[in-house]
Amino acid sequence: MTGYILELLGKGGYIGIFFLMMAENVFPPIPSEVIMGAAGVLVARGEMSFATVWIVATAGTVAGNLFWFWVGKVWNEDQLKRIIDRWGRWLTFEWDEFTKARDIFRKYGGGIVFALRFSPVLRTMVSLPAGLAHMKLWKFCLYTALGSAIWNGILIFGGRAMAPLVERFETVAGYGVLGLVLVGVVYYIYRVATWKPARHHESGE
Repeated sequence: MTGYILELLGKGGYIGIFFLMMAENVFPPIPSEVIMGAAGVLVARGEMSFATVWIVATAGTVAGNLFWFWVGKVWNEDQLKRIIDRWGRWLTFEWDEFTKARDIFRKYGGGIVFALRFSPVLRTMVSLPAGLAHMKLWKFCLYTALGSAIWNGILIFGGRAMAPLVERFETVAGYGVLGLVLVGVVYYIYRVATWKPARHHESGE
């Protein structure tokens, strides 16, 4: 499993990493930890440059968040509610998660875009209220890039540090990666199965 992911990333190269990280922020179930961890192993092998992986991954993260920022900027809250009601189940977006991100954004301002980059649930959600509030594009990109750069850097460093263990215990590492992927799949299925439309959250059900 580990070998397959490393081979896949190796073939996709930096462009593949960019699009995977972009997709991870558009479609939340894709785990950035696996992508960046595997890229860190390739960095340790000398097959990729740390700086290039870091920059490309951060650019992909910003691009993915810009999609949701654009959605928030183009549509108002009522339109957004209809979109979440229609597609939220498959994107695992809950209306109350959006309202939480909206309220946090209103309370703390643009800087919270940076802070929530470290939240597994709200880091994508916060892009929507930032768009709705018509936050300046350069500020949104700056805060998103800074937070993403720190998070991606930690994951790449972690993957690079674990590379010797991955090489030594490749079978065990493969099971570990497979376990992470399965956890992500199970969590996604759980979110889809337990998803509720906006009216349930508003009625307190």
